[in-house]
Amino acid sequence: MKRLLVLGLSVLLVSCAGSAQQGGAAGRRAGSAPTISPQVNLDELGRRIWQNECAGSVQGLVSWNAGEDFPSLGIGHFIWFPAGVKAPFEESFPRFVAFARSRGVQVPSFFLGDAPWPDKQAFLADRSGRADAMRRWLAAHVRLQTAFIVLRSREALPRMMQASSRPQAVRAHYQALAATTQGMYCLVDYVNFKGEGVRATERYQGEGWGLLQVLEKMRGNPQGREATAEFSRAAAEVLRRRVQLAPAGRGESRWLPGWLNRCATYR
Repeated sequence: MKRLLVLGLSVLLVSCAGSAQQGGAAGRRAGSAPTISPQVNLDELGRRIWQNECAGSVQGLVSWNAGEDFPSLGIGHFIWFPAGVKAPFEESFPRFVAFARSRGVQVPSFFLGDAPWPDKQAFLADRSGRADAMRRWLAAHVRLQTAFIVLRSREALPRMMQASSRPQAVRAHYQALAATTQGMYCLVDYVNFKGEGVRATERYQGEGWGLLQVLEKMRGNPQGREATAEFSRAAAEVLRRRVQLAPAGRGESRWLPGWLNRCATYR
C-alpha cells in the first residue's frame, strides 16, 4: 500500500503542469520539476526532516526565531514575510501554498497574502488560534510538504551544475543519491544544514562548504548505499576543510564534532 501511495504521488507530480495554473507562477515552477523516484519513501523522509528541523513536535511547525523578522512554518521551516518586511532570503511559504493549491488541496484563507503577524511580539500575543490551526493543518500535510521540499531540491540542481567546473559529475552524484530515500535525505538535510554552496559570499579563502562542494568531492560513481556512504565521507571532508580555512577568531573547531555527528547520519 505504501509503495502504491508513493507511486501515486509520482504520477501527480508528472501531471501537475496543467493543473498548476490554479497556483500561479510558483505552482507552475514546482510543477515543471522532475518526478520523484518511486523508491523514495516520502513518509519516512518527511518524518526525518520533521525530527531534524522541529524535533518532531507539532508545536515546532509554527515558530518565530529570535532575531528574525518573520515566522517559520512546516517541517522545512518555510519562511513567510509580514507586510513590508524585506530580507535576503527566499520567501518559501507562499510557494508551498501555491504548490498545495495546484494539487487541489484546500488551505485556510489566512494562508494567502502576507503573514498575519507584523512582528514576533504580535505573534506571541495572538490568542485567535491561528497559529494552532496552522500547526494542525501542517501536521496533517507532512507528505505534501515533503514532496515540495524534494521538488525544490530538484530545482537547485541546474544552479549547482552552472556554478561547478564538474557539472556532469555533480549531476551523476545527485541523481544517484536522489534514487533512494536515504540519499534524498542526504541531499535535503545537507542543504538545510549548510546550504547549496552556490553563493560567492559563502566562502572561506575561495572555498565553499555547501551541497555543491560535497557532490564535487565525491569519488567514483557510487550507487545505492555506497553513494550515501561516500556522501557522508565527502561531507565530513568538506566541513573539516571549512574549519581549517575559517578565520581564527570564529573558533569553528568547537562546532566540528557536532557537524561530523550529523554527517554520520548520511551513511
